[in-house]
Amino acid sequence: MRKGTLKQILLITDGCSNKGEDPAATAALAYQQGITVNVIGILDDDQTEQPEGLQEVEDVALSGGGVSQLVYKQALSQTVQMVTKQAMTQTLQGFVNKELKQILGSNQSLEDLEPEKRGEIMEVVEDMGETCDLEVLVLVDTSASMHDKLPTVKEALIDLSISLNARIGRNRFCIFSFPGKRKDIQKVFDWSPKLDAVSTIFPKLTSGGITPTGPAIREAMYQFGKKSLLRSFRDEDEPGMEEAWH
Repeated sequence: MRKGTLKQILLITDGCSNKGEDPAATAALAYQQGITVNVIGILDDDQTEQPEGLQEVEDVALSGGGVSQLVYKQALSQTVQMVTKQAMTQTLQGFVNKELKQILGSNQSLEDLEPEKRGEIMEVVEDMGETCDLEVLVLVDTSASMHDKLPTVKEALIDLSISLNARIGRNRFCIFSFPGKRKDIQKVFDWSPKLDAVSTIFPKLTSGGITPTGPAIREAMYQFGKKSLLRSFRDEDEPGMEEAWH
């Protein structure tokens, strides 16, 4: 199986987009480009029922081939780690299923195999999850209602970086917030293997009114392409690193 780079957008929001195109449609577009869109919806501690806006969380992840989770602030840290890892497994399983169909014919999938064979293949998926390269673009909603949730988001991202750095494969993270001052999204933290430096940049995040989730996902999608292009000029001695899983 060829080595590739798993690409994820991790959207952290507290609900309804209210400007620009439909976020689910944009997430579907990202997924077509080999980028999984995962969404974490943050609930206020006193929220007992699912607010209407958070249905969008599920729709966006479904269209983006990713994982969605609603969570209270205090459980955010473990949820960010869980969603990222779950999405990796899901993407890899999909990839393995595609390969199996080519080998065994279109009617066969992982679920159809006998338990022993399935177990062996799941071990391969786990191994790939440890060794493949991972790129996560974190997209943080900084609209007005997110203001008091941002410190928790910061802690969660540092924990994510620590937990993923135990992997053998290379990790790269970057963080964008939306809405940006002049554009739909704003770069907060450029591509880097670790998120430890996040503490220094989070105080700069200001929260504003609107929530252009659809345009933000579209812009985030382009960041992967830009980075690949830049690196192909710089890293010509590292062939094969930028293969996506198609």
